[in-house]
Amino acid sequence: MPGPALQTDVLVLARRPPAESFQLLTVFCATHGAFTVLQRVPKKSSSTHLALDLFDEAILTLESSAAGGPWFVREARLLARPSGIGRDYDTLRRASALATLVARNPVGAESRPRVAGLLREAFRAFAADVPPALVYFKSLWRFARDEGHPLREQWLFSLPVTSRGEAERLLRTPLAGLAATQDSTIADGLVQRLEAYLRSHTELVLD
Repeated sequence: MPGPALQTDVLVLARRPPAESFQLLTVFCATHGAFTVLQRVPKKSSSTHLALDLFDEAILTLESSAAGGPWFVREARLLARPSGIGRDYDTLRRASALATLVARNPVGAESRPRVAGLLREAFRAFAADVPPALVYFKSLWRFARDEGHPLREQWLFSLPVTSRGEAERLLRTPLAGLAATQDSTIADGLVQRLEAYLRSHTELVLD
């Protein structure tokens, strides 16, 4: 008797080296959150095989041999591949940090559609040559805020007045309206402050 089956739109958060004949992937979807899937590695190269990569968005058809067992990729159809993320180290580092954040922290069912949207927007911005510190700062803020942490009430008001004004301006200004060099430097400093706050005041796992 066939096991359970599932078709869902996912974003790839982690990709580990193949073990035996399977590639192990951590994916995120708006319905089920983060979970692990296994994709078979073909013995011979095949033009019909889609090898999923980090940050891909794809529609997967999954199957399992038993309820509660591992999910295996039966079919994969690529929706988006933000290959521009790999153009430089800092962009890759920031995008990977966001993916790791989502992969390692449980997301409640009511928040999963918002997080899927956040990942989609962030990966697109990282790939489009937007300064990575700006994308990561705004994404980290949104993720932690939407998970219920009082960033505006506590973190912002713990900042010096000048830094608080800079943070509020970056948060309310769309990415397209920010200055690449100056605002990226400001965002770098704010990221360090925000990560330090989250490590000491929340249970979020950042790395």
